[in-house]
Amino acid sequence: MIENKNPSKTALSQLGEFGLIEHLTKVFEIGQDTTIKGIGDDAAVLDFKDKQTVVSTDLLVEGVHFDLAYMPLKHLGYKAVVANLSDIYAMNAVPSQITISIAVSNRFPLEALEELFDGFALAAKHYQVDVIGGDTTSSQKGLIISITALGYAQEDEIVYRSGAGDKDLLVVTGDIGAAYMGLQILEREKQVFLVNPNNQPDLDAYSYLIERQLKPEARNDLKKLLADLEVHPTSMIDISDGLSSEILHLCKQSQVGCKLYEDKLPLDPQFINACEEFQFDSTTIALNGGEDYELLFTIKMEDFEKIKGNPHLSIIGYINPEDEGTHLITRENTQIALKARGWNALEEDND
Repeated sequence: MIENKNPSKTALSQLGEFGLIEHLTKVFEIGQDTTIKGIGDDAAVLDFKDKQTVVSTDLLVEGVHFDLAYMPLKHLGYKAVVANLSDIYAMNAVPSQITISIAVSNRFPLEALEELFDGFALAAKHYQVDVIGGDTTSSQKGLIISITALGYAQEDEIVYRSGAGDKDLLVVTGDIGAAYMGLQILEREKQVFLVNPNNQPDLDAYSYLIERQLKPEARNDLKKLLADLEVHPTSMIDISDGLSSEILHLCKQSQVGCKLYEDKLPLDPQFINACEEFQFDSTTIALNGGEDYELLFTIKMEDFEKIKGNPHLSIIGYINPEDEGTHLITRENTQIALKARGWNALEEDND
């Protein structure tokens, strides 16, 4: 299913493990002051001095988290890095290093892995993180990617999921739901292609949605944005599994409830049009879609004036006491209990 317009295909066995690692990691440069030693020894050496270190790991499995029928390998490498860095930004920290491990089957030639690593390198350069190590091994069933991200912050800057308090405002960056609709469009075009391989899809009307699915960006702007506004979030989480799921995580960790307002959800016009075309309820998709990599956070009520009207931020609700529950307030002013209906990898795998 891998599109490879280059007729030359180099078997990985020609290089061996160490030759392969040396070949693929040439694209990575060291730029962080905290990196003392990167790739090339038994372990990397880092020095964060008086800062707190944050660490996050993600695993991506072919056939569960991505489909190479429509996911170019360069985009996959980029997205894999973004997904991990988003977790670091969700701690209000600055990412500085990543490690990359892959398990790969013999159906992948060297040229395919070069594409994947070009994506890793592009993301590392864009987000100014060093690639400092990892591992490669063989796989019986396809491609598996594991990335660990490291970052740092001053102790008083770090934001946890557990800090939301009564009457705090619920705020989200950007817009939500678009990545899920991009996936639906790609899945539809894949089915059309399988029936008629000569069909060339016209995807111009869905360009934003497809970009949100294939090449998302992490919110590396929020830490500075809030610092400039003199706003410190009380809690924060990234939106990878769907807005409702993340709100419930945040409320559980903070031992609070919330009211979320349907008419305040930030939705892109292209997203709304695609929902109408697919006959999907836009609110349901926005709440449960996932893979937006936006940031959901809470702020004190007194900071309302500081962020009001900011084009990057939407106030979508507020925190209330735990015994009042977690509810969506519809446009008709009906109160509905929030449920996490986001995509669950384990459940999907067992179906």
